[in-house]
Amino acid sequence: VQLQASGGGLVQAGGSLRLSCAASGRTSSIYAVGWFRQAPGKERELVAHITWSGGITSYAASVKGRFTISRDNAKNTVYLQMNSLKPEDTAVYYCAGYPGRRSLSDRYSTRSYDYWGQGTLVTVSS
Repeated sequence: VQLQASGGGLVQAGGSLRLSCAASGRTSSIYAVGWFRQAPGKERELVAHITWSGGITSYAASVKGRFTISRDNAKNTVYLQMNSLKPEDTAVYYCAGYPGRRSLSDRYSTRSYDYWGQGTLVTVSS
């Protein structure tokens, strides 16, 4: 499975961006996809998660109500719609996926993810 992230850029505070994560290869093996972000000097953190077939979503508290994760199975693509962006959302964003179920706690660990896309930089200016 290969993942390709895109859609990052520079936006003013309060603005919006939509990130895309296109999957190719053996996509039938994907159980779920997460969007992570990593700011300079900080650890990579999970911000949103979606199951591939059922579309069940979950969010980090810091983005809940502002970010929406969704998927288009026909296009093998997962999206992250980011609204009301804040300077503290500035980071490199990565999409990642894994096969098979994971526990609720395991999905927050980068070690649980087998497939990673390259990062896309999101910069929010104040």
